[in-house]
Amino acid sequence: MGELTAEDTAVAEDDVAVLCHTAVSHEEPNCCDQEAEECGDELTEERIHLRNNCLGHDDDEEATRSASSQREEKRATLCPPACCVTKLASSSASAREEKPKRCPGLGLFYAFLSTVFFSIISLLVKTLQEVHAIEISALRCFFQMLFVVPLLIYHKTGFLGPRDQRIYLVLRGFLGSNAMILLYYAVQQMPLADATVIMFSNPVFTSLLAWIFLKEKCTIWDCVFTVFTITGVILITRPSFLFGEHPGGVEGTSHIKGAVAAFAGAIAAAFTFVVLRKMGKSVHYYLSVWYYAVIGLLESIITVSILGEWKMPNCGRDRWMLILIAVLGIAGQIFLTKALQLEKAGLVSLMRTVDVVLAFIFQFIFFNRAPTWWSLGGALCVVVSTSGIAVRKWYSNSRKS
Repeated sequence: MGELTAEDTAVAEDDVAVLCHTAVSHEEPNCCDQEAEECGDELTEERIHLRNNCLGHDDDEEATRSASSQREEKRATLCPPACCVTKLASSSASAREEKPKRCPGLGLFYAFLSTVFFSIISLLVKTLQEVHAIEISALRCFFQMLFVVPLLIYHKTGFLGPRDQRIYLVLRGFLGSNAMILLYYAVQQMPLADATVIMFSNPVFTSLLAWIFLKEKCTIWDCVFTVFTITGVILITRPSFLFGEHPGGVEGTSHIKGAVAAFAGAIAAAFTFVVLRKMGKSVHYYLSVWYYAVIGLLESIITVSILGEWKMPNCGRDRWMLILIAVLGIAGQIFLTKALQLEKAGLVSLMRTVDVVLAFIFQFIFFNRAPTWWSLGGALCVVVSTSGIAVRKWYSNSRKS
């Protein structure tokens, strides 16, 4: 017999509760099936005895029988069989025991993998100088669209999305694809590390745009981090009206074009994040990626056709590298999504700072180009500002939780 619960103690004065306790505490292993057959007479006598002791009517058999029948109905209604309660408790306990424990640090590992994949994509784009950046974007969107279609069919999300969210899905696809095209163009026009650092400044602009359009809180720290980011971008870009006609490390107009493209790509990426925040969880993630791929493919094909830059890549290495860019892009998106599901966004953003370090390493190893002090100083400003935003958000979320 187990210990009495709080509910048993609270109703101990009721004769019905006494009967329930007697039935539950029976030692037969299968009382649900055998109570009426094997123990019926014994329990009836015990109930009559309990009722007689409570009411003091030893000689009134009729009253005893009627009271016993009424109590039998109450007991059937109010008291579930003991074995059923035991089964429910055991099943819930086993469910808790069988729930797998999350591996600590797994989300950060996923974030690291996504960062490595995106860094390798930038490196491959830098080596494909003969293929236009917009054409590379078109091929990546094409393969990403082929990957997402079976997932949409499997999850039965449809291809259009909720009617009230379609305008945001179109904006997400347009802004996201433009951010990708501008990043690829910047990587081809300027040093890899400089383009990566400028694109990495988008979290700072995301905070400002969220304050403007979503009415999110903007603190003095956001303003400080914005100043740091703009300073870093200026140190990397080194415009002629501040650093003279031929500043060190700047290769003509291509460097300026790449810097402007990277800065515009960072703004477009920040707008994309604001749109995703506006949609929230009302739209499935695969549907958002679907709009991104379809709109990016259409936009890239139209733009390349107008510019007359469409051409078949060379056989062999170039084609395999284009396929690898598409595959790594899909893998990077998957691991980034898994990381955000397991860890807080602030910690994932901190892990993404590895992208800047990898960009400097790849630039030195594969292109034999050491970064200038201006680039290192600008990178430090941008990394400090984005890391500060991530730490501040992580700290505020921890206090709320």
